Amino acid sequence: MTNIFKGWRKNDTFWMLSLFGTAIGAGVLFLPIGVGTVGILGIIMILILALPTTFFAHRGLSRFVLSAKNDGDDITDVVEQHFGFKIGLLFTIIYFFSIYPILLVYSVSITNTVSKFITDQMHMQTPPRWLLSLVLVGILIGIARFGTSLITKVMSGLAFPFIIVIVLFSFYLIPHWNGAILSTFSSSVSGGHLVGTLGNLWLLIPVMIFSFNHSPIISSFSVAERKEYSGEGKDKVDKKISTILLSAETLMVIVAMFFVISCTLALTPDQILEAKNENVSILDYVATAF
Repeated sequence: MTNIFKGWRKNDTFWMLSLFGTAIGAGVLFLPIGVGTVGILGIIMILILALPTTFFAHRGLSRFVLSAKNDGDDITDVVEQHFGFKIGLLFTIIYFFSIYPILLVYSVSITNTVSKFITDQMHMQTPPRWLLSLVLVGILIGIARFGTSLITKVMSGLAFPFIIVIVLFSFYLIPHWNGAILSTFSSSVSGGHLVGTLGNLWLLIPVMIFSFNHSPIISSFSVAERKEYSGEGKDKVDKKISTILLSAETLMVIVAMFFVISCTLALTPDQILEAKNENVSILDYVATAF
């Protein structure tokens, strides 16, 4: 363990927390509902697949970025270098549309969450939705305009309180654990049918990927680490990136799975199914249920 973290720098900690902060977000708030509707099989599958799926996928993407000719080249530059201008342009368009839906989901989620917080917790009248979303998205765009350095500091700064809140919330739910989900080995939305259960397990995979996904920041992360360790060789850069990724995603899976398990144990299968039908996050439903 000592050899793994030998030469660890403060900037590595910033990036580890930034990767955690960009992966854990809106998706995790819907993950307990997705897992709970599949039953105990959903929890087992996530426990087995979450870490290897996220780590190897993001490490592969990072290594692809590191194959660039120049230190400052990002993922779109690498594609053009390997496959030519036309394929590079096509990939840039596809890459944009792969990230754009994520931005839409987060924009809607942050607006819904802040609006519900103002109404239910602060007991105030929420501003018009168009104005609230404009202000919130404007703040995020403003932060992004200052570049990677500020984003890294902001995300790493938010990660610690976010981890604390998620962990404390998970502990808060422990007295409400009823264990009803443990009695449903098959899916609660499939009526116990094997085909329906397998189908819901299959549909759980994209929810899991979205919950632990931080692919949009991998390109910037890889470029920054390549610049910082440029004088120490490609092998050093690859090992450092792998160490940071593994650290971030281990922390991510531990915190997220504790949250998921605590939420699913605190609700009955019928409550989870109701939350799914209402299409709300687990926090919104728990706030109403308790």
